[in-house]
Amino acid sequence: MSDKIPIIKIQNIKKSFRQNDHQDLLVLDDVNLELYEEEIVALLGKSGSGKSTLLRIIAGLIKPSAGEVIYRGEKVTAPAAGLAMVFQSFALMPWLTVLQNVELGLEALGVPKVERRTRSLKAIDVVGLDGFESAYPKELSGGMRQRVGFARALVVNPDVLLMDEPFSALDVLTADNLRSDLLDLWQSKKTNIKNVLLVTHNISEAAALADRIIIFGANPGNVRTELVVDIPHPRNDQNPKFRLLIDNIYTLMTTSAADVGTTYRYKTLTLGYRLPNVQISEITGLLDMLIEPAYRDKKIDLPVLADELHLNIDDLFPITEALEILRFAQVSKGDIELNVAGKAFGDADILERKKIFANHLLSYIPLAYYIRHVLDERPEHRAAEERFLNELEDYLSEDAAKDVLRVVIEWGRYAEIFAYDYNTGQLSLENPK
Repeated sequence: MSDKIPIIKIQNIKKSFRQNDHQDLLVLDDVNLELYEEEIVALLGKSGSGKSTLLRIIAGLIKPSAGEVIYRGEKVTAPAAGLAMVFQSFALMPWLTVLQNVELGLEALGVPKVERRTRSLKAIDVVGLDGFESAYPKELSGGMRQRVGFARALVVNPDVLLMDEPFSALDVLTADNLRSDLLDLWQSKKTNIKNVLLVTHNISEAAALADRIIIFGANPGNVRTELVVDIPHPRNDQNPKFRLLIDNIYTLMTTSAADVGTTYRYKTLTLGYRLPNVQISEITGLLDMLIEPAYRDKKIDLPVLADELHLNIDDLFPITEALEILRFAQVSKGDIELNVAGKAFGDADILERKKIFANHLLSYIPLAYYIRHVLDERPEHRAAEERFLNELEDYLSEDAAKDVLRVVIEWGRYAEIFAYDYNTGQLSLENPK
């Protein structure tokens, strides 16, 4: 695409968030990307990788810490005419009708009443909501409310449509229906939209919609690589080329730059590592499945595993990551395979499983080891969870720190390496030694 002039240029974008008295949290680092006319681009990555933050920077809703966004030759420093955004949450005003919600943006722009009414009615018709102009959001299904969100974006006649996981809050059938409608709208040329940038964590969604897929890395967010998709629409998910694309994406998303040679290298975690939000039942459930004869001594293709478990990327990746960081499995190049420890855990009874899990938790998860060490050292063998939250906020946002501590507390209680009192927020040793 070097011979084309980009609509949008994202240049050396960096974003850090100030955390009170703590060090800055780096969310995006050296992000470079170009968007061109007549393409749908999917920004694909795991949850928490900074994709939505980048989208808001492009939209002019937040400012980068460094770098710049250039839209048709002009630097974006605030919301710009020509850029419209569809959010994950429907964000409708419950006291306004469908028509009034769609008119809202035009009213803010000072568009005269007659013109904004005409344009809003047309946008409502385009998204298939004709007849519901006077309805209130509470009368609409989730899919219909998201259509109102589309109409509200289309009514300003955007050049670029920015979409932040617009289908993730919908049921599967409704989401599929809206994706098809989006493609129909795009291909029919009924709007002025020249480019669509879609943030998603769903591999199948990216493969079904996008002409180009940007694979986003995490910690901090960065562009790892990109794929050009040359499969014509509509795309059949059983088409061999489509299945190969899915497999290629999984491989790219599960292979780090360090995965070279024949020796598998596990991640070495830090105290502030953002642990995957995974319950013990999910970890043991996947281990129980992989220990079955059909999977036990094989590398299992992640797309196949996702299909068999009826999971998407946001469900599957955290679980496979948990198995990897606990060193029960190897995950690389789109495959997962149990190691010796994973098989031993699968074969063990309940009590022995707890012992194995405790050993791996203390050996490979620094936060778990640190909590246990603090409790062991204190005469009363107790500590407030707030103490560990404060330390985690040196590395993570406040919400992320809470999530990580909640996860390690659940894992630690299962392993019986410490106890936790929900009412007092106290961690302790049930049987201190």
